[in-house]
Amino acid sequence: MRKLLLGLDIGSSSVKASLLDAETGKSIASKAFPEEEMPINSPETGWAEQDPEMWWKYVKQTIAFVQQKADVKKGELKAIGIAYQMHGLVCVDKDQKVLRPSIIWCDSRAVGIGDKAFKGLGAEYCLPHLLNSPGNFTASKLRWVMENEPHTAAKIHKIMLPGDYIAMKLSGEILTSETGLSEGIFWDFQENGLSKKLLKQMEIPKEWIPEAVPSFSVQGKVTNAAANETGLEAGVPISYRAGDQPNNAFSLQVLKPGELATTAGTSGTVYGVCDTPLYDPQSRVNTFVHVNHSKKKPSYGVLLCVNGTGILNSWLKKVMGGNRISYEEMNSLGGSAMIGSEGLVFIPFGNGVERIMQNKPVGAHLLGLDLLKHDKRHVVRAAQEGIVSALTYGFRIMKDMGMNLQTVKAGHANMFLSPLFRKTFVHMNRVNLELYDTDGAQGAARGAGIGSGVFGSEEEAFKGLQLLETLEPNRNFYEPYEEAYSNWETKLNQLINSGL
Repeated sequence: MRKLLLGLDIGSSSVKASLLDAETGKSIASKAFPEEEMPINSPETGWAEQDPEMWWKYVKQTIAFVQQKADVKKGELKAIGIAYQMHGLVCVDKDQKVLRPSIIWCDSRAVGIGDKAFKGLGAEYCLPHLLNSPGNFTASKLRWVMENEPHTAAKIHKIMLPGDYIAMKLSGEILTSETGLSEGIFWDFQENGLSKKLLKQMEIPKEWIPEAVPSFSVQGKVTNAAANETGLEAGVPISYRAGDQPNNAFSLQVLKPGELATTAGTSGTVYGVCDTPLYDPQSRVNTFVHVNHSKKKPSYGVLLCVNGTGILNSWLKKVMGGNRISYEEMNSLGGSAMIGSEGLVFIPFGNGVERIMQNKPVGAHLLGLDLLKHDKRHVVRAAQEGIVSALTYGFRIMKDMGMNLQTVKAGHANMFLSPLFRKTFVHMNRVNLELYDTDGAQGAARGAGIGSGVFGSEEEAFKGLQLLETLEPNRNFYEPYEEAYSNWETKLNQLINSGL
């Protein structure tokens, strides 16, 4: 009988499922729904919301698809792992009913609340204890609900992150994880527990916060009701949960100090692991508990995030013709322009406020346009160079924190499918880039195998992980890419100094 592991990845664009064969370490079935991107509702400027029931609908569809494709028999599925979009807020009542749409990661409404809490708590507490400003994270979003929707707050039984919600729908259990609490800025790193000071400052009832369980552990089992809805077998354990960026790092076997992972989906990230609680004094990059953290062996993840990444590329595709042009054709167009796009600069910050910009509403801007010189080629190249430049801006903050950034791992997906993007990334940051055949859903499945005991070791869990390609920078390209970055940073500073 096969030993199968199911990984679910709850994104803001789609929900993906992957079935992993534990014996080979290979995915035997995977599917993402919907075919087009899930809608993000924006009732007001800077707001971003999604209905958690929509996630659940697509979870059921992906599960049905992969189980049918792999012809899963009774007893074969051994465990389930869940990865999810970070920083979202889900509020439920005592009957586990959702009280309002989820305020998701790229929503900007709570920036002022986070700033107020930072001033109230003081930098001398926030930075060494929380390793971050409360900023625009889950705790601040919750406080916004309390201040602006008291009728909703009065009904709250528990608050959750998106992955906690899906785990609840499967198991009936309302739980979270230590890494989840840290991504919501509820975690005191010095006390190694809930931040009592933050809860007091924001007047958040402690009983609203779910119990935390280790990322790798049996956290509940599929109920009969969930089995009837999903087609899963009742009693299968949920044995792993993590936010998308810690999970992406895990999926690439980034678990030791000095190792780094990167993604370039809707948002772009670099996530580096360290064993000491580093922080940026300006909270432009953020430190969270990593999935393999323990009191005896601490492990932290420093996250650089650029919201305006793949979403800029998809926007550009729509503007340039939608279905009449493919991403491959766009990449080829951009690759035919000179490095630096002949002075054309794209500032990509058009998807909510950016942490590396200290939550300033910088927005997206195309600068230096010469109508007699620039065409589609330059616009595409400027967009991809602009995204990498934004990541490089954050990369240099991470280096200033003392992180050693030499080799970065990524899944062969999203914008890393673009040769232009890959070449720009390795040369602008002067790093080696390793590309692997994996994704977040596969990572969640491997995590489930560890948490349930199906895998006896980390080495066993990653035996099927395949390195596809390693890219190394060429010194001959350092100077032109440095000039391109310098021009981008100059234009950015001019924009900021102009008062936006």
